[in-house]
Amino acid sequence: MDLQLQDKVALITGGSKGIGLAVAEALAKEGVHLLLCARDAQQLKKAEQHLEQYNVKLFSFVADVTQAEEVDKLVAFSLQKFDTIDILINNAGAGTNEKIADAPDEKWYYYWDLHVMAAIRLSRALIPSMKENGGGIIINNSSICARQPIGYEPIYNTTKAALSMFSKCLAHEVIKDNIRVNAINPGLILTEAWEQAAKEESQKQGIQPEEFLNKIAQENTPIGRFATTQELANFFVFMCSPLSSYCVGGSYYVDGGWLKVST
Repeated sequence: MDLQLQDKVALITGGSKGIGLAVAEALAKEGVHLLLCARDAQQLKKAEQHLEQYNVKLFSFVADVTQAEEVDKLVAFSLQKFDTIDILINNAGAGTNEKIADAPDEKWYYYWDLHVMAAIRLSRALIPSMKENGGGIIINNSSICARQPIGYEPIYNTTKAALSMFSKCLAHEVIKDNIRVNAINPGLILTEAWEQAAKEESQKQGIQPEEFLNKIAQENTPIGRFATTQELANFFVFMCSPLSSYCVGGSYYVDGGWLKVST
């Protein structure tokens, strides 16, 4: 199937590992040129080395997208390297662990900037060039937790819910300019963060990491397993493609059936 993505340009935040890197690789396989952003220069270098096997233009930029000034620098760098960004994937994010009664304002503000304001600032900055070039794609990596919260991470739940609503509002505002905005809500995806959590928790419980992960999957998902980052990336790529042209303002769950209500 031709996804009609050859020579498009994608900017991916949080693009040096996990979901972001998997999406970058899946897009590179389709001939999409890449600009990856992350905070860790060494990890970005590893990502670049991994992606050099694909015949696409590839740049990286070190930035903390919770900082408005660094977002501005990222945008300037992006538009210097490419005339426009055709695809913006707001992927940077991290889980949280707190009680509402104990979490200080500073923690709320940090994750608000990471999960919500980074997407707002990047979208706002890149939409004008998308308009000039006939349209574009914005995908916000939200979470199943935007609708089905997990008890130990209320900040994550709240900020991801806000990100999903932002996606809906922006989609309605810019579709007239042929800019399609959607949110993707992953469930259990086997990232480095989950692997680290499995290592730590399995030691406490006296079991193997694989047993811990299998227990989580069996308890929560009808499919009974975690998804690979590649499985999720395949869906991202489809949503970047003109073949998904009637998908506008949606929140799409890739969760193995974990969501317990109808969408």
